[in-house]
Amino acid sequence: MKLNVNNQEIETQVTNLLELAGELGLPDKGVAIAVDRRVLPRGSWEECKLTEGMQILVINAVFGG
Repeated sequence: MKLNVNNQEIETQVTNLLELAGELGLPDKGVAIAVDRRVLPRGSWEECKLTEGMQILVINAVFGG
């Protein structure tokens, strides 16, 4: 299936957001994911089923000053 991740089209076979986070190599902390303009809590990533054409935004926290 094709998804749009951070404005780039990707092809994947994963079925939920948690699997996608693993495929993308995202860290366990300091990351938020918005699906179709809605930020989802990490606890709901496994329940979030992916469908063709979803818009996904990965937000990385930046630390420092």
